[in-house]
Amino acid sequence: MSRLETMDTSALYTKGTRVWISDRDEVWKDGVVVSYTPRENILVSDAAGTETLIALKDGSKIPPLRNPEILTMENNLTTMSYLHEPAVLHSLSQRFTLSNNIYTYCGIVLVAINPYCDVPLYGNEMIWAYKGQQIGQLDPHIYAISEDAYSEMKTLGRNQSIIVSGESGAGKTVSAKYAMRYFATVAGNEQETAIERRILSTNPIMEALGNAKTIRNDNSSRFGKYVELEFDKEQNIVGAHICTYLLEKSRVVFQAKNERNYHIFYQMCAVRDLPHMKHLHLKHPDEFKYTRLGRAPVIDNVDDRTMFLDMGVAMTNLGISESQQAFLYSVLAAILHMGNIKFTEERNDSCSVDGNDEHLKIAAKLLGLEVPALQKWLCHKTIKARNETIVTSLKVKDAMSGMEAFVKHIYASLFHWIVKLLNAALTGGKNETTNFIGILDIYGFEMFDQNSFEQFCINYANEKLQQQFNQHVFKLEQAEYIKEEIKWSFIDFTDNQPCIDLIERKMGIIDLLDEQCKVCRTVQG
Repeated sequence: MSRLETMDTSALYTKGTRVWISDRDEVWKDGVVVSYTPRENILVSDAAGTETLIALKDGSKIPPLRNPEILTMENNLTTMSYLHEPAVLHSLSQRFTLSNNIYTYCGIVLVAINPYCDVPLYGNEMIWAYKGQQIGQLDPHIYAISEDAYSEMKTLGRNQSIIVSGESGAGKTVSAKYAMRYFATVAGNEQETAIERRILSTNPIMEALGNAKTIRNDNSSRFGKYVELEFDKEQNIVGAHICTYLLEKSRVVFQAKNERNYHIFYQMCAVRDLPHMKHLHLKHPDEFKYTRLGRAPVIDNVDDRTMFLDMGVAMTNLGISESQQAFLYSVLAAILHMGNIKFTEERNDSCSVDGNDEHLKIAAKLLGLEVPALQKWLCHKTIKARNETIVTSLKVKDAMSGMEAFVKHIYASLFHWIVKLLNAALTGGKNETTNFIGILDIYGFEMFDQNSFEQFCINYANEKLQQQFNQHVFKLEQAEYIKEEIKWSFIDFTDNQPCIDLIERKMGIIDLLDEQCKVCRTVQG
């Protein structure tokens, strides 16, 4: 039951009452009530004087009421008389366009608008301004949320978590980085400055290997990341631990138009002239299949060469040796060369690779493999049946699919190996750790005309996170009001539980996919 349903709507929708009118182009536009017949129809007029008759008996919803203008610029959306979609969008828009405010509270939630430019809000002077301040004493800010988590941990001795969620391109990764910077600054001490430096040094490494340019975002995280910052009994940072999930492996072998592969490939190509990189036989990104598919090798205002050098410094700071770095670059370069290997169709549904193929030889050398062995197994597969092993030839299409699966697996293994090295460098003494603050940088929700299984998993994870949000912000809070018999008008919200049930219930989408994987493939003639 909504607030409006508990009141006499005829007293609210009188002539001249300001409302929001749904619009195809502007989404919502300003309007006023001309006349209203309860449960029948309502006549509204927009700013241009165009009148629209909405027939309520046909199931159309009554237009949402506008808030008084004095409430529009409030820094907490919960202070508004009417909290609905047009009111929220209008308030956020006005705060951003009129006052350059990118942050707004909504109860315990901080809503952030990505300005898509650098803003002077994150210097050390701003960090110390929010240190020790309670939420609401200063303007909304990611530092206020971070300080609230830190003070709760100090006061109550309880572990805390900050969840950063939103669509792809919303600025989640940057927000997570600023939260980490806040903790590293306020929770440091003279003896432990190396720990804070190491924690912040993980960012350029993780971004190089896990971020890419997409249509919506030049630095989109293509994996989910959860970082636990570990604190001792004095609330100083003593270590950290990184967990990753749902790395987008398909990006290694395919990118849509105007997108890039992972940054690291372009950064390596940008420094191919350095002495320790020449043996990798790298070229311009346009020369490699896996870096030219998106036809967007360059990001405006981003110097791949500088980013590579910064990443190298970060690796050294974290204790990743030169030999480990060389191994990383060799395997990554091998992936690029494998993408350029050419397959030739042969008779009897088989294929072959020329033993003199330049990229085959380079890839084999970089991977530490014999050329004939790599040449053979790119074009063949083994089938084990009881005690018998059968080697069969592959068609070109199947051979290429097998090679793509191979390089995707290599990249994922390399990525997890790097994360393992980072965790080893960040580990604090278990005996020293008393509490932690977790920062979850959730994978951004995306929807395309054609969605891969990876995208399905990503969006499923986001739906589960949204359910957690609903549970804590709406369900549990309203249940508490009922328990204490407090008069309360229920808030309508979209419960995505049916969507989750569709995916994970018995004989849901996941069960059906599992069942389909067990069925042998058939080919229709």
